[in-house]
Amino acid sequence: MTTWWHWAGFNLLVLVLLAFDLGVLHRNHREVGVKESLWLSFGYFVLALCFSGVIFHFEGNQAGVEFLTGYLIEKSLSIDNIFVFVLIFTHFQVPRKAQHTVLFWGVLGALVMRAALILAGSAILSAFHWVIYVFGAFLILTGIKMLLAVDEKPDLSGNRLTKFMRQHFRVTADYMGERFMVRQKGVRYITPLLIVLVLVEFSDVVFALDSIPAIFAITKDPFLVYTSNVFAILGLRALFFALAGIIHRFHYLKYGLSIVLIMVGGKMVINAYFGPLIPTEWALLATAGIIGGSVWLSIQRTKGLPPEVAAEEALTGWVPLSPGKEDADKTDE
Repeated sequence: MTTWWHWAGFNLLVLVLLAFDLGVLHRNHREVGVKESLWLSFGYFVLALCFSGVIFHFEGNQAGVEFLTGYLIEKSLSIDNIFVFVLIFTHFQVPRKAQHTVLFWGVLGALVMRAALILAGSAILSAFHWVIYVFGAFLILTGIKMLLAVDEKPDLSGNRLTKFMRQHFRVTADYMGERFMVRQKGVRYITPLLIVLVLVEFSDVVFALDSIPAIFAITKDPFLVYTSNVFAILGLRALFFALAGIIHRFHYLKYGLSIVLIMVGGKMVINAYFGPLIPTEWALLATAGIIGGSVWLSIQRTKGLPPEVAAEEALTGWVPLSPGKEDADKTDE
């Protein structure tokens, strides 16, 4: 039984981890290298496993399996965020040092927004059981949409959010270090870095609308939903810098993530209608198999490709409010 001190204790742990990230790892706004990012990613993963051990011990096997399954799904879907972040940073030519700043504040915003979405989703499901069918159908449709957009090249120059900000705010021509706003000759300007941050935050909200219903397909316990989400998000910045240089090696992972969404959406609908027909353990094994298989296929597929060719293939996918380049070209014609 989850009590208030479970929530308080976990949020205290989150604050300690954030303070460690900000006060130690991000001290003096230094860059974190690939090797350190790999160790950090591994550290967050081990921390999540240790937490799952606590869940297994105090809450039982079912809760433990639900946490692990939810964490694996959320961690896998967070890699889709990384694909989008690479697209955004590449298009806007964001300096590496500034990328650290954007992702740090992006993670803070993501934690707050996801907590709000989880609480809202939990309240809605408690009040209206039929909403579970809506969530399941939404996941299936989203997975299909992601499959269709895997090889699409987004037109970030035509992004509607970017256009809106440039039309309604004064924007500096260049980046101003790691600053989001500056004052020049008595006039306040925003920098391109703030546009990038807003686009990153908005993208995460959109992806949260996919990932949060996905974990509700595994468990209805708000504490397990929240903790698995938070653990997946906390390591996102480190995971980005660990994988950004080799993300082009994971092309088929996009297909795997789409299939996972369709699978958990189907599980959600089937179990809501027929009862607990598909065990959570099956979902855990299926998710691990799909993600592991897509990673293996990706590595085999890109093994002989020149890095520049593989990287070009990786710069595809769907970015919220961005039309596809083919659609943009048709509009221009």
